Amino acid sequence: MDGFHQFGDAGPGKAIAGHRFETSWFWRVLPSGMRRRWWLFRLFDLIARHWPLFGERSGALIVRMDGIGDMVLFRRCLDHYADVLGLKPNQITILGCKSWDKVAAEIFAGYRLFMIDEHAFARQPFYRFKIALMVRRLAPMVTICDSYLRRAMMADSLVWVASAPTSLVSLPFINEPTRTEFTYYLSQVDRIIDTGPYPTHEVVRHSRFLSELAGREIPPLAPEIPWREKPPDIAARGAYAVLNPGSNEYGRRWPYDCYLDIAENLLARGLRVVIVGGPGERPGDYRARLGDDARINDLIGATSMPELLDILKHAACVISNDTGPAHLAIALGAPTVVVVGGGHFGSFVPYPEEARPAHARFVFEEMPCYHCFWRCHRRASRYDVFPCVSAIAVKSVWAEASALLDGND
Repeated sequence: MDGFHQFGDAGPGKAIAGHRFETSWFWRVLPSGMRRRWWLFRLFDLIARHWPLFGERSGALIVRMDGIGDMVLFRRCLDHYADVLGLKPNQITILGCKSWDKVAAEIFAGYRLFMIDEHAFARQPFYRFKIALMVRRLAPMVTICDSYLRRAMMADSLVWVASAPTSLVSLPFINEPTRTEFTYYLSQVDRIIDTGPYPTHEVVRHSRFLSELAGREIPPLAPEIPWREKPPDIAARGAYAVLNPGSNEYGRRWPYDCYLDIAENLLARGLRVVIVGGPGERPGDYRARLGDDARINDLIGATSMPELLDILKHAACVISNDTGPAHLAIALGAPTVVVVGGGHFGSFVPYPEEARPAHARFVFEEMPCYHCFWRCHRRASRYDVFPCVSAIAVKSVWAEASALLDGND
């Protein structure tokens, strides 16, 4: 931990990709342009940041306020941090989200974990204050956040509250509505690393961030996560394929009838079909079309997160929308086909060729309106499928699934 000077001085006073984050002390006392919620939380955050510490600072805190898919894309890079920082894994704390709490202990074995309800932290003042005090008491020597598409009042405020002697962050995606909040926090960090323009894939960003810290090239790494060898009960009844037709964003849900077309093809091939998803992700009932077929197991809302990983890991093939389970399946080594829309195409999916495992396939129908950040003007309501998703043909998805299954035979 004595070598942090090696990370350089590319701090907020220097121009970074056209941005400069210099502010005066007066502006930081009364910053203009902040949202009402920032002012609501400000006193609590200030108290937490200046809460007295009575022990010595030690180790590193890595802030990961993002979803399951982002966590998966980050995981392999984590092992390089210990080497770059000169620390042991048990000296690194991962500040993560409740959404992947149930699987974090195994995926991040050897590291320290501090998991929070990210939604409550962003909305509830007293919960936020409690968490902020706990983060402050972690007392890290260095705090790191390399997420690109992040929220300043979540990830950056946690970096700020930790108030470590060294804070290292990536340059985030900044637009005019978010500029003021990012300026406030980024003006107070030690180093900002530009990992590339939008759209740059997350695994490439992680490798660039680490390479800058290490002073040597660390190539992009294909997603991979450690997980137990525990075949699910369904595996005892024969080979099966998994369909994941849901998503927390309705627009990313490939039409359910398309999934049923795939199910029929899988059944004809002699595979059982397992349908998975969260409690609020039920896009339809397969029985209306396929009847009470004993070869189909509808497990939507019926599995825990660890059970879902067991099911994905041992599947002959997984067909999924662009959502967390797709990244999990790929990282677990399951042959996986992902139906991809264009909202932020290339940032998370498809994977760049240098980091795409042979068992991962991505199907998309490119349109001129790609990169809308899911603010689609071509659908009638928020419950409609994005046109770039609904335009993907069943035959295209099935061709990729068949190729993977042929490789498994």
